[in-house]
Amino acid sequence: MFLTLTDLRLKPSQPEKTLLSLCEKKLRAPVRHFKILKKSLDARDKNDIRWVYTVECSDRAQKPVPRVFDKIGKPMPRVYIIGAGPCGLFAAIRLIEHGIRPVLIERGKPVEERMKDVESFRATGKLVSDSNVQFGEGGAGTFSDGKLFTQTKSPLNREVLETFVRFGAPEEIAYLGKPHIGSDNLVKVVCNMREYIVREGGRIRFSSLFTGAETRDGKLVSVTVNGVKEDADELVLAIGHSARDTFENLFGSGFLLEQKEFAAGVRIEHLQSKISKAQYGAGYSALPAADYKLVSHAGERAAFTFCMCPGGEVIPSASEEGGVVTNGMSNFARDKRNANSALVVQVRKEDFGSEHPLAGVEWQRRIERAAYSAAGGNMKAPVQLVGDFLANKESYYFGEVKPTYSVGTSFVPMRAILPPVITDTLRAALVDMNYRLSGFSAFDAVLTGVETRTSSPIRILRDDTLQAAGRTGIYPCGEGAGYAGGITSSAADGLRVAEAIARKYF
Repeated sequence: MFLTLTDLRLKPSQPEKTLLSLCEKKLRAPVRHFKILKKSLDARDKNDIRWVYTVECSDRAQKPVPRVFDKIGKPMPRVYIIGAGPCGLFAAIRLIEHGIRPVLIERGKPVEERMKDVESFRATGKLVSDSNVQFGEGGAGTFSDGKLFTQTKSPLNREVLETFVRFGAPEEIAYLGKPHIGSDNLVKVVCNMREYIVREGGRIRFSSLFTGAETRDGKLVSVTVNGVKEDADELVLAIGHSARDTFENLFGSGFLLEQKEFAAGVRIEHLQSKISKAQYGAGYSALPAADYKLVSHAGERAAFTFCMCPGGEVIPSASEEGGVVTNGMSNFARDKRNANSALVVQVRKEDFGSEHPLAGVEWQRRIERAAYSAAGGNMKAPVQLVGDFLANKESYYFGEVKPTYSVGTSFVPMRAILPPVITDTLRAALVDMNYRLSGFSAFDAVLTGVETRTSSPIRILRDDTLQAAGRTGIYPCGEGAGYAGGITSSAADGLRVAEAIARKYF
């Protein structure tokens, strides 16, 4: 028989194989099928921290059920996917499973070459405009922590996790309560996905720029790539949240775009050991690096932490010259000295100063350029100690926490860069969050500016069929188009759009 057992609890010192004996007691038979469905850490009682499991087990082996796709006698549509981030890659994989061989257009480079450009940028501050943290194979999430938990409730989320495992991600991501791949593993997974797509007849064209889509009577007829028109039947716009020139081209071509609110602020860094001790107590060293997620309504607007990277570093993430952008990343081990997270505040449409659909993009640019100028250029980032920020004073020296932003930093008051509604809200939030995470507002914690690319500042309108408003055959998709926020939800939207296309032909 098959059983699903919930709320199985193990101490951190107990091996996971203990779960097998628990299953055998319930089954009263040897276990022939065992699968962990969920694993999370319950640290509410610091004197009794436990791993909590949900498992599936059986005294019979589970037989795999192959998926069958009818590919006979169907016309092969010409499908173009713009962007090889999680949305575009998952859309391509799903289309291939339906017998459709898409063409992926990626403005950046293959991830191996992209890694070299990112490392060079981190060392020298010299930006390659189409090969950086924002652009290139794998998308912006490749250089992050590879976090895969999401607040969306899509039934596709589990499939996303299982697909990552299928292409080489650690198996535990399929059941951990807060799964992450790590940037080091993500690079390998993306390479495996590319090899599969190409092996199965798909094509990926790197260093190729999409600049337009032509429609006739509202129906897609061609796309323009590197200045050349190519016939097309279906188009997936998986363009990413930093494709500002593409936003401009689409708006100029008559696509319906609207402003979308996002969040902006800084990265905050602490010693990872202090975060872990505050979360777990004295036994923290025997447990994984602790994370946190905090929300505050103490200020004029909501403030929250985002993209928390245990044992990670703050990285330069600009995609345009003359602007500073930060992000956080961790490798799978999460074993570096500092913890970091975005600490951000809601940015509303009323802040943009215009009703133009691209006004949010310009708001981001103004902040990024202000950070660049205030820090002295050369991609240095402005920094300020939390204690000085709270006291409205300038900083002159670091304490125990040293910034991990590799290009260089300059002490700059955040009030010189960010609008008062953000800095005032951040002050209130830091004090408030400290009540829930002791040491969060420690004097020597470091704020690094600026975090502006939390999500897309625009939405490309689409209808109930997932096609662009008034245009058949064009599918705005994922985070850049305004329909996702993070790796998992972007990948799920790619699957959803791919299914919509396949239904037309099968």
